[in-house]
Amino acid sequence: MAETTATTNPSTTAMRELEPAARPRAVRKPRSILVPLWIGYAFLYLPILVVVIMSFNDSENLFVWRGFSLRWYPELFADEQIMQGLGNTLIVATGATAIATVLGTLLAYGIQHYTRGGLIRAFAIAPAILPDLLLGIGLLTFFSLLSVTLGLHSVILAHAVFATAFVTAIVLARMANLDPSLEEASRDLGAGPVRTFTRVTLPQLAPGIVAGGLLAFTLSIDEFVIAFFTTAPTQPTLPIVIYSMVRFGVTPEVNALATILLLVSIVTVIVAQRLTRLTGTTK
Repeated sequence: MAETTATTNPSTTAMRELEPAARPRAVRKPRSILVPLWIGYAFLYLPILVVVIMSFNDSENLFVWRGFSLRWYPELFADEQIMQGLGNTLIVATGATAIATVLGTLLAYGIQHYTRGGLIRAFAIAPAILPDLLLGIGLLTFFSLLSVTLGLHSVILAHAVFATAFVTAIVLARMANLDPSLEEASRDLGAGPVRTFTRVTLPQLAPGIVAGGLLAFTLSIDEFVIAFFTTAPTQPTLPIVIYSMVRFGVTPEVNALATILLLVSIVTVIVAQRLTRLTGTTK
């Protein structure tokens, strides 16, 4: 009986008797592989760190450190030209984001449910990959043909064109992960298309809509070329104001402004991540 028990599971017995040297070990990756990673991080973030540090420099010379000071931040807010550009930029970014978020969401829903093939999808996302110079000249020509006076309204419409493409792409990616049976169940229970969209589809698309709106707002604040072609000289956006200032040299106020924009971007990303996590949580 003992011999039968010992010979029934020879493989198990052999596995238990394996020497520690014969067992597989975790492969240790060489630390030298991290060198390109840290070089890439330094290349990306070292210039930003220099700008942040020099925004607290007491000297007017950007390359000479004379001590820590906050003097450039009050002077930044006292600069009427920068404040006008910032106000114009926030107006443009808010308006373009609102238009792009609504149109992009509806466009993505229509493409997903009522079209076949990739041609219409490609045309919807095309403004996101077109060169800014080509898009700016095309929009300027279009406004000229319609005799539209250039101003903040024309910049809002121009920014909404390319921002809608980004929102559409993000919402389409979100819709690809949705369960179509939920919409079918809503229709079977008597809900119409509008109610199904607002009560079933839209809550599931909320993370993608938030991400698309955040991207549209960020791109609109940073966009220069299209705004340069479609705005009036009396209503410049912040990138145009900064460009006109740095042509004669970077001033400490520009460093302070860049630091504030960096802080606002970080806070916006964190808030959007929290909102995305909350809206994406399954209850």
